[in-house]
Amino acid sequence: MIDKLSLRNFRRVVDNPAYLRGAANELGTDIDAAIHRRFYDKTGVQVMDEDWDVLLLLDGCRYDMFAERVDLPGRLERRTSAASQSWEFMTEHFVGRTLHDTVYVSANPYTSRLDDDVFHAVVELFDEGWDETHETVMPETVVEATLAADERFPDKRLLVHFMQPHIPFIGERGRALQHTGLAHQDLDVTDGDGETRYPVWGNLRYGFTDLGRAAVWDAYCENLDVVVPYVRDLLARVPGKTVVTSDHGNLVGERLWPIPVRGYGHPAGVRAPSLVDVPWQVVPDDRRRDVRVDTPVARDRTADETVTDRLSKLGYTD
Repeated sequence: MIDKLSLRNFRRVVDNPAYLRGAANELGTDIDAAIHRRFYDKTGVQVMDEDWDVLLLLDGCRYDMFAERVDLPGRLERRTSAASQSWEFMTEHFVGRTLHDTVYVSANPYTSRLDDDVFHAVVELFDEGWDETHETVMPETVVEATLAADERFPDKRLLVHFMQPHIPFIGERGRALQHTGLAHQDLDVTDGDGETRYPVWGNLRYGFTDLGRAAVWDAYCENLDVVVPYVRDLLARVPGKTVVTSDHGNLVGERLWPIPVRGYGHPAGVRAPSLVDVPWQVVPDDRRRDVRVDTPVARDRTADETVTDRLSKLGYTD
């Protein structure tokens, strides 16, 4: 919050008055988050304590968009997430726990922050599995790694973390938006003209785009449409009772409370419905996995500088 009032930001406002809009929005969001942390109930579904063999996480997937667009077998429920950002989710559910009956296949770079003794095995996909063209981990890479993990660890629960529908937009319409100034880069990265570039949500927050929220919402939903066939593929090929859910949702201009600024992205600590209402699709399977606990296996860690780069490309700024 203090950074919003810093000399650096004051100079940005002087140089570009439009920056005041975004800075005020960020400050209001931070105040809302502080109030929510203090007064709002943070309890939510305890995903690791639920009954499943395979848990498929769709990063940043809201309940309402999933309910409207996705038709999978089984039963869909609305659940409340204990987090509104990925590292917050991992902190709530994984940090400090012993989950040696589970293998984590992850496209999310925050996984690198977890200690080696949390899971039986961790498969990090954000180094060699990174797609330089789309600047994310593509869903087909997650499927390939999950099938390999299923073959190698048939007696473990599988926790599978897709990056979609989180930005960047990889659908046909979404990719077209990336050429209109909606660059998903770190706030402090400058382009060839020396201008600061902003993530998708930052462009909307600061008003640095002619596109409205409707066009971005369409691209966001398209990202969900892109990943769903890969979810279906895993449901057909990996045995076990499966739950399809999300770590958190995403704000696309909804008004927050009690400071009524418009919210964008997924700031940590905010308990708005669009951020914490997530799908919980239970897909039954008679082929239950015979799960057992074993000592963790050696982990191939991604270099810190690579993790920092990946987080930046995905729009994270912390």
